[in-house]
Amino acid sequence: MGSKTVMMNARTTEIAGDDLTSGKQTAALGIQSDTAFSEASKRLCGRDLCSIADLTVQEMAAIMELTHAVKNHPDDFRHALDARQMVMFFEKASLRTRLTFEAAINTLGGNATFVDQTQSPLGERESLADMAHNVERWMSIIVLRTYAHETITEMAASSKVPVINALSDLEHPCQAIADFFTLEERFGSAAGLHFAYVGDGNNVCHSLMLTAAQLGAHCSVASPKGFGPKLEIIHKAIEIAETTGGSITLLHDPIKAVTGADAIYTDVCTSMGSEHEATKRAPIFKPYQVNEALMAHAQQDAVFMHCLPAHRNAEVTDAVLDGPQSVVFDQAENRMHAQKALLLMLLGGAKRISNSRSRGTQTRKRATT
Repeated sequence: MGSKTVMMNARTTEIAGDDLTSGKQTAALGIQSDTAFSEASKRLCGRDLCSIADLTVQEMAAIMELTHAVKNHPDDFRHALDARQMVMFFEKASLRTRLTFEAAINTLGGNATFVDQTQSPLGERESLADMAHNVERWMSIIVLRTYAHETITEMAASSKVPVINALSDLEHPCQAIADFFTLEERFGSAAGLHFAYVGDGNNVCHSLMLTAAQLGAHCSVASPKGFGPKLEIIHKAIEIAETTGGSITLLHDPIKAVTGADAIYTDVCTSMGSEHEATKRAPIFKPYQVNEALMAHAQQDAVFMHCLPAHRNAEVTDAVLDGPQSVVFDQAENRMHAQKALLLMLLGGAKRISNSRSRGTQTRKRATT
């Protein structure tokens, strides 16, 4: 199987050698002081989260720190969002996203209202602007799970209350934040980690690339030709990585992508809404299956990750999904904690708790690309 690495930044696009380094670290990672956390919290209050790219490096660090706090000290936030109202409009089916958002707001003192839009796409019955102007008078925050990313951005532009992207065809930011929080729990920090994504360059891949860049990780992505991530996401991830010491590497060879990796991540080959392409995609993605042979090229203590639901023995084998290296259910649990942190930040309920950060269970030299 042929492979190549594409080096990209805002100025050039070229075929490179085996590795890509996006630049040296020029921005401090993590929250350095109470003042920095407070400033990030104030900036996020009342904001929308449509894309990971909406966040600065410091804002991402603050969200990660708050996620550690809400998971390790849940009682300290039990009434932080008393009487706040959250509405969820979902055009797509959901298990983890719906239940974790409902659990998150409920355990913070607020309430959740779910509106099933699977049979009636948003904007069909009445305009998104009209919906927004109604909903903003009753609700404190809007959570959207849609097909078109433009539905998210149009609702955000029209609404006076914060809007959260709970999945669109371009990104899945809540998933990526929870996933890298899971890596922080395991390894202590995402900075310097070699994070490998194998499979379709889809919405999950996009948010993972951007989050890896913000946290200073080395992200390698292996996708079949014609199924890589979007150029606009690649350019943005490279731009961010140049400030954090991270890197973005694009390949076609999954073995090269995962060699020496600390984490291997995959997703379904055919996303919701593209089921008609399943038969065509199956043989194309077969060489990208994460199995025990592929995992053997990673670090001995590497973890396997998947956003779920998984198509067992398609993109991942049962042996890996159910194996000792799998952290898929940790990821699923952490969706709730990460979304608690997001709700607190956007609704003005964030506070810093000293020593709330749970360090990783393993310490070792990080692999670099």
